[in-house]
Amino acid sequence: MATRSDQTGNQGSAQDQMVAGSAWMTAGSIFSRILGAVYIIPWNIWFGAFYLQGNALYGKGYNIYSFFLIAAIAGVPSAIAKQVAHYNALNEYGISVRLYKRGLEIALVTGISIALLMFFGAPLFTGGDQHLIPVLHSLAWAILIIPTMSLTRGYFQGFQQMAPSAISQFVEQLVRVLYMLLTAFVIMRVLKGNWVTAVSQSTFAAAIGALAGLLILGVYYWRRRHYFRGLVANSNNELVVPANQLYKEIIAQAVPFIVLGAGITIFQLIDQYTFAPIMHLAGTYTDAHLNDLFALFGVNANKLIMITISLSSALAVTVVPLLSESYTRGNKQEISAQLSNAFLMFEFVMIPSALGMAAIASPLNLVFYGRSHAALAASILAFSSYLSILLGLYTVVSALMQGISQNKRAVRYFLVGTVVKFVVQWPLVYFLGAFGPLIATGIGFTVTCYLIIHSLDQQFGINFAHIAKKTNGILLVSLGTYALARLVAWIGAFSGSQGRVVNFLIVMVAVIVAGYFYVYVVLRTRLADAILGPRVAGIRRRLHIR
Repeated sequence: MATRSDQTGNQGSAQDQMVAGSAWMTAGSIFSRILGAVYIIPWNIWFGAFYLQGNALYGKGYNIYSFFLIAAIAGVPSAIAKQVAHYNALNEYGISVRLYKRGLEIALVTGISIALLMFFGAPLFTGGDQHLIPVLHSLAWAILIIPTMSLTRGYFQGFQQMAPSAISQFVEQLVRVLYMLLTAFVIMRVLKGNWVTAVSQSTFAAAIGALAGLLILGVYYWRRRHYFRGLVANSNNELVVPANQLYKEIIAQAVPFIVLGAGITIFQLIDQYTFAPIMHLAGTYTDAHLNDLFALFGVNANKLIMITISLSSALAVTVVPLLSESYTRGNKQEISAQLSNAFLMFEFVMIPSALGMAAIASPLNLVFYGRSHAALAASILAFSSYLSILLGLYTVVSALMQGISQNKRAVRYFLVGTVVKFVVQWPLVYFLGAFGPLIATGIGFTVTCYLIIHSLDQQFGINFAHIAKKTNGILLVSLGTYALARLVAWIGAFSGSQGRVVNFLIVMVAVIVAGYFYVYVVLRTRLADAILGPRVAGIRRRLHIR
């Protein structure tokens, strides 16, 4: 029987693992998202007058691709991470290896099938925009590669080895962005070519980046092959799991991941296929104007808020294997503690990031997207920044449900939120235009998140009093961060400049001043220690904060 000190030690170890894993995944996601946003500046400049149309086409293609990609991956990587962690907790590493091999077989079959469907069925998914066909053709190639890459990342994550995934993710994005910029420059500026061709090459970059990411994972696996073999050799080898059962376990765990993992994408696809028809009913608008509006709320703002949402996504990936281990041991107290830690870590990074981005929405939009529709674009970006808190929360709570094997229930709650989104979509878009889809998304995800959190509380007893006390501290410091960033942006506005260089300087000053304020206060008040653990003390000493 475990003593109290043993339980405390296990909880501390789990929290350390969560923090370390989150650090790697967060770093990988942040750098990848930053790269995925920074390329926008030269890309838009080189596209010139076609940049909003190019962004709209790029975004529409990627929304469809994201859905097909999730279907091709079929949730297998997350399912593999969860099941590998489950069998590793039982010291059955041999079964974990077999799971990985069976998962590869599934990923190859689904990847090839979905890629063929996307390539040859492209005309069926255009929604009347024929420019989408070459874009979807170029993206189909990535679907051949990414399932294998994602599955291997899931395998490493099941062993709590987050560094290979994070570094692979960064290299994938780096190579993708370099290819995008090179082809955009050559086609648009050197050859004076067609903007649709340039967008198609930009989307084909996903396949080039995926090859690079897979190569990095292969190098990591080769270097650590002796470690994995040693674990298998020292396994209990008491469980006998037939191949058919392994397939069933993977598929049973994977299918809900398709729906939940595609949650944000599904909502974006609803916007993509319903926005223009509803707006045509609301007034007389040209297709080009509606494409511009879609680019503003569905692509431009989305690319920037995904930088902050990636923080919670990284956390969600880390929590699933840890929760799975606790669930396998049947330790409800440990699960409750991990749920509290997950919520607090989410709030710790998401709230100040979202509020900070909202505070500098105007200069930030000018830096990335220039002066076209500047006032409307800034308002949409600010609203989307607030909305990103809900999107990030959905990412976390859906992962928590999967970690405790409540997949079907989580899917039901998501479907309820989707129905709500559908119900409110028409009137909100009709009366509020470009803000309508954003508000409808917020309402839908609010319903889903409430249902999931209520269910978690009913089953494991979330300590809301403990969370609320620290949440108040995070919120208070975050509001101070917002005020400082807003003040810098307000002072910067007196320059009257709408140029990229001046507004970049305003953004950088705001980020440095407000960011330092947040870091200093959370370290000075020991709020960071309470959430991230005692290792934060080392950071405080290096920064000479008492």
